[in-house]
Amino acid sequence: MTIRTACLVLTLAAAPLAAQAPPSQPADLLVTNARVHTSDAAHPEAQAFAVRGDRVVFVGSTREALALRGPSTRVLDLGGLTVINGITDAHAHLLGLGAALREVDLTGTTSYEEVVQRVAARAAQARPGEWIQGRGWNQMNWADTRFPTHDALSHAVPNNPVALTRVDGHAVLANARALDAARVTAATRDPEGGRVLRNPDGSPTGVFVDDAEDLIFRAVPEPSHDATRDEVLAAVAEVNRWGLTGIHDAGVGGRTIDIYVELARAGRYNLRNYVMIAGDSGNLRPYLARGPQKALFDGRIWLRAIKLVADGALGSRGAAMLEDYSDEPGNRGLITTPLDYIHTVAVQALRSGFQLNVHAIGDRANREVLNAFEAALREVPTADHRFRVEHAQIIHRLDIPRFAQLGVIPSMQESHEASDAPMAMNRIGWTRSQGAYAWRSLLNTGVVIPNGTDLPVEQVNPMIGFHAAITRQDASGWPAGGWFPAERMTREEALLSMTLWPAYASFTEDVAGSLTPGKYADFVVLSQDIMSVAPERILDTQVLMTVLGGRVVYQKEGWQP
Repeated sequence: MTIRTACLVLTLAAAPLAAQAPPSQPADLLVTNARVHTSDAAHPEAQAFAVRGDRVVFVGSTREALALRGPSTRVLDLGGLTVINGITDAHAHLLGLGAALREVDLTGTTSYEEVVQRVAARAAQARPGEWIQGRGWNQMNWADTRFPTHDALSHAVPNNPVALTRVDGHAVLANARALDAARVTAATRDPEGGRVLRNPDGSPTGVFVDDAEDLIFRAVPEPSHDATRDEVLAAVAEVNRWGLTGIHDAGVGGRTIDIYVELARAGRYNLRNYVMIAGDSGNLRPYLARGPQKALFDGRIWLRAIKLVADGALGSRGAAMLEDYSDEPGNRGLITTPLDYIHTVAVQALRSGFQLNVHAIGDRANREVLNAFEAALREVPTADHRFRVEHAQIIHRLDIPRFAQLGVIPSMQESHEASDAPMAMNRIGWTRSQGAYAWRSLLNTGVVIPNGTDLPVEQVNPMIGFHAAITRQDASGWPAGGWFPAERMTREEALLSMTLWPAYASFTEDVAGSLTPGKYADFVVLSQDIMSVAPERILDTQVLMTVLGGRVVYQKEGWQP
């Protein structure tokens, strides 16, 4: 049985009996006169549904739903608007988003000069010596696509250490003051799994790739507990605004997890977070000893997955490739975690009931991770392990069938295709690009593809990914006809990729992922029907309301149902 078939069977098993036998007790909430896309194969469309407590208790017609109206029932008449299940981002960095909301926003900059101007404006308001951080620069969007050097930044901001993270999180640009604070000189060696870009004389240019980023960030003061908590709360509110009721949080340390628990215990955590615990041995050890923890605090937190990082990113040429980069001969990227450690953690995960999710972008990294999984499964044969490869961006054609064969889930970010396509052609050429973001090729083997944004790498807006999934185009409609259009998803698949398939990928499909009786009442009201509107209008879709467990956590200002 393939992953996708198993997911469908579980959904079918959960739905019909409950739907045919509606409860007799009044509902707390009725949603009526809507176009409901349930993500439930047994009942894909409906007019209405009923909620009691935090669960769906009935899905069907408006007439039937109104039979469950009681004296205290709230009725939400949507007048024909569209409802979908609450959206889950299957690969996100919640605290990274919270930090990005506080830092200098460098997304959309079209030149290094613009980056310097934005940072200088922030520095004018900062205390001398105060660290300034930013995120979002992408030299591939500049006329000069070479990596920058620190000189212009150091000249414009001489009195504050500056660390600017590239859009993908896999490179950082530091100014001279930051280099001094971190004690980085020409004598500083490249760490294992990292690369310091250098001038001809060996001095650092200011750009640090992958594990070399730590050379700079080790000097950055850690934010206080209260500052981190506030960043988390800001990030939760932001994702709610875009229709997210859940995330899979990739690579979280114990300090941050403790803050999530603190907020959830206090009833201040409006999100279902399937946490991937950062897999370094010191951080991981106490969680392995405790064992998996599921649905804590009314289903707000799950602690049963581990995250490792096998390589870097394509944009910083750190993704581990089987052959040289087309635009940098001699460079095949970086393996950032020893392969024997990936195998060791895979075995530990199988023995202790944890899921292992490994970042792999390049075709070599994907092959090596699949090899590690295969070896671990020979050592500890396990059914329904649902190990994942996070990103799975560039896959050699011989490795595409191995995901289904091994029961491994490719967790992919549809919006990456829209933003990366031009750069990917430069980095790896046309032939290897045929294995890039290969959704249809993978789906045809029987796997599911949970979708995410990698936020804050991409914008939070899930409609960007939905649009990319069905068009293989960016927001401007480039390229005409789509980039390798044979790899597109259908609209039905694109919807499942942000609802039911993330639930399956997190072992939560019995309680989440579709508007099915017995599951959480997580849903989103949209301004238009994304399942029928013209593709070029999808990005105009607005989230009008986000509901988590039957409770409104976001409502668009000025909109009333």
